[in-house]
Amino acid sequence: MQHWGRRAAVAASMAALVAAQPARAEWFEATSAHFVVYADGGAEEVRRQAEQLERFDSLIRYFNAIPAREEDGSNRLTVYVVANDAVVRRMFGAGGSNIAGFYQGRASGSVAFTPARSRGDSGAGTLQPQIVLFHEYAHHLMLANTAIAVPAWYGEGYAEFLSTARFDKDVVWVGAAAQHRAYELLMQKGLSAEQLFSLDRAKMSESQTSSLYARGWLMTHYLTVDTDRRRQLNAYLLAVNAGKPGAEAARAAFGDLRALDTSLAAYLGKSTLPAYKIPLTRLPEPKVVLRPLRPGEKAMIGLRMRSDRGVNRDTAQPILAQAVPIGERYADDPVVQGWLAEMALDAGRHDLADAAADRALALDPKSAQALVYKAQVHLRRATAAKSRDPAVWKEARGWLLRANRLDPNDAYALMLFYSSFGMARAIPTDNAKAALRRAHELVPQDPGVGYAYAIQSLVDGRTDDARGALRPLAYSAHSGPGNPAAKLLVQLDAGKGGVAAMAAAGATVEDADQPE
Repeated sequence: MQHWGRRAAVAASMAALVAAQPARAEWFEATSAHFVVYADGGAEEVRRQAEQLERFDSLIRYFNAIPAREEDGSNRLTVYVVANDAVVRRMFGAGGSNIAGFYQGRASGSVAFTPARSRGDSGAGTLQPQIVLFHEYAHHLMLANTAIAVPAWYGEGYAEFLSTARFDKDVVWVGAAAQHRAYELLMQKGLSAEQLFSLDRAKMSESQTSSLYARGWLMTHYLTVDTDRRRQLNAYLLAVNAGKPGAEAARAAFGDLRALDTSLAAYLGKSTLPAYKIPLTRLPEPKVVLRPLRPGEKAMIGLRMRSDRGVNRDTAQPILAQAVPIGERYADDPVVQGWLAEMALDAGRHDLADAAADRALALDPKSAQALVYKAQVHLRRATAAKSRDPAVWKEARGWLLRANRLDPNDAYALMLFYSSFGMARAIPTDNAKAALRRAHELVPQDPGVGYAYAIQSLVDGRTDDARGALRPLAYSAHSGPGNPAAKLLVQLDAGKGGVAAMAAAGATVEDADQPE
């Protein structure tokens, strides 16, 4: 372990994701073991962006002893690198006035949006795009590989702790100072340990949320780098997962919380904070496949990003209107046709979606994306017709079975297979339940999948499995008020059985259906 100056200009020296775009730019797709990066820049710059992300993935795995899995390649994170943070805010939409980048964990494909350049200067106190992306990817990877759920302060604090990783020529530093949190830490009072451990996410103010990140980082840093404190932290997390209230679990693990506040203030006042120094030779060399987008993909990529961000029936209409003529011009590009099928499906144009998926499959019979969209078209048609014919539903599910044979670890195909029984108003089969369980194993980052798995577990009498799925959702700092997972967990922890807990929390079996 080495020491890193708390007020050092960490952010100013960060490279890769924040480098300026060259004058002659081109859209590229960079594919690696855990990422697909779309970026408009020079070939080598885009390659470096993807390589840096893979190095960060390897760093988290090394630091937390997380092994790589064969199925990781089926559920890569797609990263869209857009021109600047103004574009990111437009992509985010309402409520995104202060957004510097964002992430969505989904069975249909987790995505992140990050700017190539940030507004203002790149001084030590500036929240840089790389920090935001690293923070969100830390969530993505830890959620997929951590058996225990963590309270909001630690979930955000640990993501912040990892996000400031600094890659130098031969080493990487873990635990470098969070300069972008300096104002909140040094100029504002912030949350006490008692408040931090007992926060009710539903009642948090904007200032408390900001303090959650800053104080969460500081508390995490302090408890992580000190060996004795780290043992206490582990005991605290185990107690919280056993159902003990946060402040009670903290007092049992750390002792007097006012004394902890005093120790934390002294820690913040140090001129330097410790950081881990890891030689890059301990991390595998990243492998990236780079290709320029084909003309049709390049013409469609802007619409694809808007579509992949997430739309509703209304916002999907103008996207589809612009996409149709592009699809007509590039009818020989299977990726363009697959993207068009999704846009048409979102807009409710099942005829266009079906035809586009057919074209994609004719060009590429192994297009799992097209098979999944074919399935959704047929499932929605059967739902609209209120079909009770088993043959109709069997035919629709057949497309998903074909997709599953191509890639058994496609979480979205598995989730849709399970959801198809709810759409048919039929009891899910054991195979359908197994598909849901596997989808949750593959993409626990998707809150819809996690909640569906919890509900099905309660229906089947597997209360412990339900609790395990509900806790990450209930503890999330992004859950907002009225968190249904938190309501359900309260009822379970009060001793109610699965069905009774669901009734008391206002949850129904239909809540497990995720047909979209």
